[in-house]
Amino acid sequence: MKSSVLTRYRVMAYVTAVMLLILCACMVAKYGFEKGEGLTLVVSQVHGVLYIIYLIFAFDLGSKAKWPFGKLLWVLLSGTIPTAAFFVERKVVREVEPLIVKGSPATAKA
Repeated sequence: MKSSVLTRYRVMAYVTAVMLLILCACMVAKYGFEKGEGLTLVVSQVHGVLYIIYLIFAFDLGSKAKWPFGKLLWVLLSGTIPTAAFFVERKVVREVEPLIVKGSPATAKA
């Protein structure tokens, strides 16, 4: 497996997790203080699009790492639970790093 697969997943895991925390703060402002309704709408839509991208990258990583369905489902759902993606991402990185193939540059023979 290439390291770029893991890197894409890691970036999207962090971005999705941060956006979910921002969305939670917006929801508290919207329903708790009746402020920021427009901002909440924008943040929720951005998080939704980013979560779809996260799903694609996590599924790609899971299929290449040959995860069982339960593990793949847990990783996919971790983007919907505030702060869970941070912890799941660390665990996934520890498990997947040994699977990464270190490619050496090819040398041409004359």
